[in-house]
Amino acid sequence: MDLDRTLALLALDPAHPVDVALVALHLARDEYPDLDIPAYVSQFEAYADAIAPRLSGSLALRAATFTHFLFVEEGFRGNHDDYYDPRNSYLNEVLDRKRGLPITLAILAAAIGERAGLTVQGIALPGHFMAIVAEEDEAIIFDPFHAGRTLDIDEAERVVTTATGQPFTLTSNDLRAAEPGTIVTRMLNNLKGVYLKQGEFRRAARVIRRLLQLRPNDPLQHRDLGVSLIQCQEPGPAIDHLHFYLEHAPAAIDAGTVSDVLKQAKTEVAKWN
Repeated sequence: MDLDRTLALLALDPAHPVDVALVALHLARDEYPDLDIPAYVSQFEAYADAIAPRLSGSLALRAATFTHFLFVEEGFRGNHDDYYDPRNSYLNEVLDRKRGLPITLAILAAAIGERAGLTVQGIALPGHFMAIVAEEDEAIIFDPFHAGRTLDIDEAERVVTTATGQPFTLTSNDLRAAEPGTIVTRMLNNLKGVYLKQGEFRRAARVIRRLLQLRPNDPLQHRDLGVSLIQCQEPGPAIDHLHFYLEHAPAAIDAGTVSDVLKQAKTEVAKWN
């Protein structure tokens, strides 16, 4: 896979068909340059080969068999103890440690399900990514972060309400499979947030550059990259990104603050000349 080309295609069309798990593994190479991607793909295939012969009967029975295999027998689960560990956002680490975030566990489940002949799709609910096993007009919702437990509509609504603090009513649109571009963007935004929270600005800048490949005209990403580069003592490269933000979001509530940061960056660069 040519990752740069794939991200460019997703920028043009978020629904462009790609293997999201493969994209996630290629993105993980930014952090793990020696990552053996074929070895991890082989793990997907091994899990699929193990479960495929057991998937028979109604959709509900197949969904229950699949989730029990993945989250009980194999022990994949959400990392409740250390939610903000960046390893939760790297699919290789999720496979190695069997711990992850809702979105990375959903990506994992979809990759294995597809190879086993079961349609597993991620659904991008507010505040909590979930998954469905789908067939024609039927869909079974499950929560990868909580041991793959099956949820009815009321339960799914309660999970989202708890996560966001806002009342939530689930509609048929919410059960549509999230587009690949949406999934990759959300996964990277999670990782960006973790690195910013930890003060890992160089890593945050690297992730934001990937986000800008997906959303090149997003002012907020330009702002955050500019500020991260300032924190990395790289005021020169930060200037264009801060300019972009101010030009495209002049009425933003933080425009004054960003303008001050831009002036500071220009002053630092001027010292070199």
